[in-house]
Amino acid sequence: MGSMRKLMLVGLLLSVVAAVVIVPIAEAQEPAAEPAAPAAPAAAPAADGGTLVKDGREFRPEESGKGSGSFLAIVFRDALSFILWLAIFVTAGFGVYFAVDCFITVTAKKIMPDNLTHNVTEAMGEGDVLKALQHCENEPSPLANVLMAGFSHVEEGFDVIQEAVTTAADLETERIVQKLTWLSVVGNLSPMLGLLGTVQGMIAAFSHIGEGAPDIGVLALDISQALYTTAAGLTIAVPCVAFFFAFRNRANTIALKMEAMTMELIKDLRNVEVVEE
Repeated sequence: MGSMRKLMLVGLLLSVVAAVVIVPIAEAQEPAAEPAAPAAPAAAPAADGGTLVKDGREFRPEESGKGSGSFLAIVFRDALSFILWLAIFVTAGFGVYFAVDCFITVTAKKIMPDNLTHNVTEAMGEGDVLKALQHCENEPSPLANVLMAGFSHVEEGFDVIQEAVTTAADLETERIVQKLTWLSVVGNLSPMLGLLGTVQGMIAAFSHIGEGAPDIGVLALDISQALYTTAAGLTIAVPCVAFFFAFRNRANTIALKMEAMTMELIKDLRNVEVVEE
C-alpha cells in the first residue's frame, strides 16, 4: 500500500513537471500577436473587406478569433477540458516515472549483481552451500531469489533443484515483465485520451456550426482542442511504446542469462553434501 501511494505521489509530481514543460513549449509555438492596426473608419462597407457587422457589432474578419486559440485557453476552457488535460498530464508523468524506473532497474547489474555472482561462485567452489545461501540472503536480487529456491531443496535431489530453479526464474521474469507492462498501459491509454479530446473538440465544432453562422474564434478553439489533444496523446504514446519494446527485449535477454548462470552455479550440487554445524 505504501509503495502504491508513493507511486501515485511521484506520478502526480511528474505530471505537474510535464505540464510546466509542455505549456511553455505549446505557447512558444503559437504565432506572435500582430501589431494593432490603425483604427478603421466607423462605417466601412462590407464589400471593401474592411468592416463587417454581425449581431450589431462591427469587427474586422482578420481580427475574428485572435488570441482565442491559446493553449491555456484550451486547457481551462471548461471543466471537461480541464479534467481531460489533467488526465493527459498525469499519464505523461507516469510514463516518465515508469521509463526512468525501468531504465534504472532493468539492468544486468541490478538483476545479476557481480558481487553476488562472485561470492556464490567461491562458496560453491568450496562446497559450502550454507555460505552461498547466506550470500543470497545478504544481497537480495532476482538472481538471489532464484538461487535460494534451488538451495532450499538441496537435500531433495538435483532434479528437484532444477525444477525449483526453473519455476523461480519464470516467476522473477514475470515480475520484471509486469513492471514493463505499465509502460505499455501508458502507451495505449494516452492516444485514447487524445482521441477523446479530438471527439470532444469535433462535437463542439459541429455543434456551433449547427447553430448557424459560427464565430470564427470559437470554431478555431474547438478545432485546436481536437488537434492539441491528439498531438499530446501521440507525443506520450510514441516514446512509451518504443521504451516498452526496448526494455522488454533487454529483460528477456537478461532473464535468459540469469537462468543460464543459475544452472552453471548449481551444477556442483550434484556432488555436494550439506553438513549441519
